Amino acid sequence: MKSRPLDHIRILDLTSVVMGPYACQLLGDHGADVVKIESPDGDVMRLSGPMKNPGMGHLYLSTNRSKRSVVIDLKKAAGREIFLKLAKDADIILYNIRPKAMARLGLSYEDIYKVNPKIIYVGAFGFSQRRPYAARPAYDDLIQGMSGLPWLSMKAGAQEPRYAPIILADRIVGLQVAFATLAALHHRDVTGIGQRVDVPMYEGLLSIVLGEHLAGSAFEPAVGDLGYQRSLAHNRRPHRTADGYVCTLVYSDKHWRSFFDVIGQPQIFETDIRFSSQNERLKHIDEVYGYLAGVLATRTTAEWIALFTKADIPVAKMHSLDDILTDEHLNAIGYIRTVNHPSEGPIKDIAIPTEWSASQPVSTRHAPQLGEHTVEVLREAGIEQEAVDALLTQGVIMAGKAA
Repeated sequence: MKSRPLDHIRILDLTSVVMGPYACQLLGDHGADVVKIESPDGDVMRLSGPMKNPGMGHLYLSTNRSKRSVVIDLKKAAGREIFLKLAKDADIILYNIRPKAMARLGLSYEDIYKVNPKIIYVGAFGFSQRRPYAARPAYDDLIQGMSGLPWLSMKAGAQEPRYAPIILADRIVGLQVAFATLAALHHRDVTGIGQRVDVPMYEGLLSIVLGEHLAGSAFEPAVGDLGYQRSLAHNRRPHRTADGYVCTLVYSDKHWRSFFDVIGQPQIFETDIRFSSQNERLKHIDEVYGYLAGVLATRTTAEWIALFTKADIPVAKMHSLDDILTDEHLNAIGYIRTVNHPSEGPIKDIAIPTEWSASQPVSTRHAPQLGEHTVEVLREAGIEQEAVDALLTQGVIMAGKAA
């Protein structure tokens, strides 16, 4: 296999659910040897159906490829000692339980530092540990709510507050976890210094929300209200056409001139102040989008796509999930492919979305069964088979059969 960006990097993945596993999967896809350390019960997302076989739920499969699974009972002293032995040769430890819980296990940053001063110790949890929310539990729905997303959905016209219909906070902050980990890795490569890095969900998602919605309150004193007008416009949505829906962004002066040319009303851009500039359109955004919606309802989706494409106005069909699976572009690049999982049989696998000229990342491991690699990893760490057998008998570790 050709070299991948993170070849020779070892990560001990102490995460479960979505945010941490997703971040570690990204790093594993890019070449890191990710060893997923699970309790005897396993990652809770193993239980999230639909599934073909017990412990292999669809969400687990989608966030845990490119890893090996090792089962260690970290609540037992012997389990802790095994983990510390693995930590000696690791580059990164990534965990998502609260730091106080890690300290109770004897696996705090200070504990790990004693055996590996160059370790990058990354915590992915709910809140900054410096202030009052430090001990609170955090889940995607709670973080979305605290970050204002359901409230913003009402401001944008929804009748009731709604969470985003995806696991949004976990996925977005998971990207930030991966980014912070790589930045710390680069810093260590340059300076030789490892460190502790905390990536809290609440503050992470707020960096996205407030980057857009501070708006006029970004200035001191404020020069306008909180909330970015265009994002909150009630008519900012896919628009109904004569036979379905179309997504379009008539945005710049050039786009609007072209739009009015397409509909045979070129004079409107010059005579109606609401459309005359970016700033005026923002001031009247609901009226502007309302006018657009009224016009788009008069022709079919295919007609608008043809007209707007010719006029160089951004346009696309509104896809359903079924449409995505049959999308000609995605099929042409092999984005959603069928791979053969050793225990689950044929499954859909989402491609790594980045494209590299010299060191293309590629996933080389299936999402593992619980404890599939316990014996393999411990033997690599220099633990003799007799000792491994004793640990299995004592229930300190557990080995699942290889698929």
